[in-house]
Amino acid sequence: MLGQRILTALVLLALLLPAVWVGGLAFALLTLAFIAAAAWEWARLNGCTVAVAFASAVAVALAGLLAGRAGWAALPPAVGWWLVAALWVVGGTLVLAAGPAAWARWPRPARLVLGLLALGAGWLALVQARALGLNFLLSVFCLVWLADIAAYFGGRTFGWRKLAPSISPGKTWEGAWTGMLAVALLALAWCWADTRWNVGDDMSLYHRLHGQLGLAGLLLVAVFLAAMSIVGDLFESLVKRAAGAKDSSRLLPGHGGVLDRIDALLPVFPLALAAAALR
Repeated sequence: MLGQRILTALVLLALLLPAVWVGGLAFALLTLAFIAAAAWEWARLNGCTVAVAFASAVAVALAGLLAGRAGWAALPPAVGWWLVAALWVVGGTLVLAAGPAAWARWPRPARLVLGLLALGAGWLALVQARALGLNFLLSVFCLVWLADIAAYFGGRTFGWRKLAPSISPGKTWEGAWTGMLAVALLALAWCWADTRWNVGDDMSLYHRLHGQLGLAGLLLVAVFLAAMSIVGDLFESLVKRAAGAKDSSRLLPGHGGVLDRIDALLPVFPLALAAAALR
């Protein structure tokens, strides 16, 4: 199992690293392929037939291609990201509060459309983040990864109060706070590095926030984004629990499915773009 997990990770890195570095069309198309696969998983998790799941993947891919052709992928952050952010904050909170049983009672078409819209917005946010620069993109990726890693180790070391026992019994409040603290420290360190090495126009999310909102604003937004990464993770866990599934699929041997790897990214990237537009 470990060997399979490592091999899958190496293949993914071999695909992703060159695309991330080059950006542009290569990055857009590769990430769109992953998002389309996640759309297939989402449809299957919500009880759709194979045909509907395949149609969902095709629909997301076509919508992404049309959005790219229309020039949306190169647009700077706009009011649309605030709408997506509000839906994640309000909708995510309400869905998590209601629990897995309530999710299963939602009409299937509504669940399907909601997920596909979240995936499409997430892809567009990824591509726009790359258009703002490699430094910006990596700073958001690292925020999500560090929040997850620190929360895991913080929970194992200090955790005892369950965060959402009916959704993800392993998560604790202590782990969540550890993740948010780690992200706050990352934001400070990244800002210092940006200043030290004079990155010019290729600014990280943290450098932008510090310049626009000051130190307090930077830390507040960084901690909030870390919290929303947990919301994204819990949201997918809720859907899997409602479906009685351990993983979103077996598309990535040893790692589960694509959704299992990108769930925390989906709310964070649109929110990061909205925050980057603050003045």
